[in-house]
Amino acid sequence: MGALDLGVLAVCLLGMLGLGLRYAWRNRRARDMFAAGGRSPWWVSGLSGFMTLKSAGTFVVWGGLAYREGLVAIVLNTCIGVSGLLVGWCVAGRWRRLGITTPAEFVQLRFGGAAVQLYTWAMMAVRIASTGVALYAVAVMLVALVPLAPGHPLRDAATGQLSLSFAIALFGAIIVFYTAVGGLWAVLMTDVLQFILLQVSVLCLVLLLWLRLHHGGVEVVVPEGFFAPFSAQYTPWFMLGWIGVHFFLVGAEWAFAQRYLCVPTPRDARRSAWLFGVLYLVSPALWLAPSLLFRLLQPGADPEQAFILAARQVLPAGLLGLAMAAMFAATASAVSGQINVFAGVLTEQFYRRRYRPQASEAEQIRAGRVFAVLVGLALVSMALFVPRMGGAEKIVLTITGMLFGPLLAPTIWGLLSGRIGIGAVFASAFVSFGAGVWVRLGVEPGGPFDGSRMAGWVQANPRVTDILVGVVLPVLVLGIAHLCARGERPQWRAVRQRIAEEAARVEVAPGAVDHSPERVVAISLGVAALLMLALVPFNPDEAALLLGLGIALLLLAVASGWRAAQALLAGRSGRA
Repeated sequence: MGALDLGVLAVCLLGMLGLGLRYAWRNRRARDMFAAGGRSPWWVSGLSGFMTLKSAGTFVVWGGLAYREGLVAIVLNTCIGVSGLLVGWCVAGRWRRLGITTPAEFVQLRFGGAAVQLYTWAMMAVRIASTGVALYAVAVMLVALVPLAPGHPLRDAATGQLSLSFAIALFGAIIVFYTAVGGLWAVLMTDVLQFILLQVSVLCLVLLLWLRLHHGGVEVVVPEGFFAPFSAQYTPWFMLGWIGVHFFLVGAEWAFAQRYLCVPTPRDARRSAWLFGVLYLVSPALWLAPSLLFRLLQPGADPEQAFILAARQVLPAGLLGLAMAAMFAATASAVSGQINVFAGVLTEQFYRRRYRPQASEAEQIRAGRVFAVLVGLALVSMALFVPRMGGAEKIVLTITGMLFGPLLAPTIWGLLSGRIGIGAVFASAFVSFGAGVWVRLGVEPGGPFDGSRMAGWVQANPRVTDILVGVVLPVLVLGIAHLCARGERPQWRAVRQRIAEEAARVEVAPGAVDHSPERVVAISLGVAALLMLALVPFNPDEAALLLGLGIALLLLAVASGWRAAQALLAGRSGRA
């Protein structure tokens, strides 16, 4: 990366910090900090949810799969879109009808304090592990692009590149700062900014790779089955299971549930989930296209580095910095969402309920910021520790996969039915987790059951086994618990009472929807347009492309600004 690329990256990072400060003053209540006061527009919530599932790992893992196997990677990700549509149809609105501030409140109401303990510590542990690895991954990408001269204070003597520890600490500090200061509003709005960065940078990369492919004199050899929708591992049955996994994840994982709680009405929550679903139906073809095209251009590359190698090869000066900012932005979305949701849970369930029941709103906000910093420090520490784990991160991610379905399936079941209780929650978690450990350690090559008929089938069908353990088994356990129950649980009456109380309130009062995000979008598009135009003199060969993109973004910025002005006038007349 040259000085121009580093300058672009610095501008993007400063923009995220600025947004955090911009929204700090809005946090007057705990509900403002952890649920955006229930005033977020549905489209902001949907975009934020879409970005929450992104990280640098998106480009490493899914980009690597796209490079190796082709179209099947896109099909897998469009399955997540189907999950989002299903969540919008039957789950998202139910979250908003509860009138709660954090998802842990529902767990407390529906299953009791023991379930809150299980969910909080188990989910926090796996999310700190997974997002810490994601933070490490994006720092590794930056380090690979920044060589430093001998004697530079930030130089790693062993590699000659930028210090990995410094990159992790820098990225982590930025994320923790804007999340702790700005709360969920800062998370939502930086997610919108990050969405714009991601789409612009990936679109530039796809266009330039396409031009290189068609006009670069490259002999293209398409691998056999490269454009097939399924493969030996990723069968249609696996795709159905993948939809199930993400139905649980998008419908009940706390960072996503928070997106359904921060909008004004249940209808907005449904629209948020539907927007997430539509984006995941159409966008994987865009952000996985660079890896597919790069395979046709350069067949022998490292699959996991395909995206960044493609960016390095074809992006003009300045846009490589934008691509790096986009990968950081995707990771920041995942990390900041987890920091905010667990800071909210710790504030509500442990600080206010157990330590300071009479805590004022100001005290709760201060406590929330302290918890956000502590969770952020744990994430950064995890990222710093990854290089010493020697591949143990794979074990961490495997355990994460084992826990998601078993932990999240009871939450969705508890939203839809009153027949299961705390026993079903623990049974789902421990039975499925025990089965997962047995599969991973018992029947793997070298395990105590290696050589049996069951071990042979598991080793031959690893992906289907993951679905059976992570989706089918917890649903089976919950179904048995449901059928054996003697009626609805007493806690279900409390849930129905909370829903009735929320329905009795006025759902949309004047000023219930905040229209400032439209202004942020207009400003972000305008800055991106000016950036494209400013790069034209530095890149004469790509001047036409940059000029076209700059003008298109400028027109979008004007249209967004006009819409923001109209929304502001409508909001003022409504309040009058």
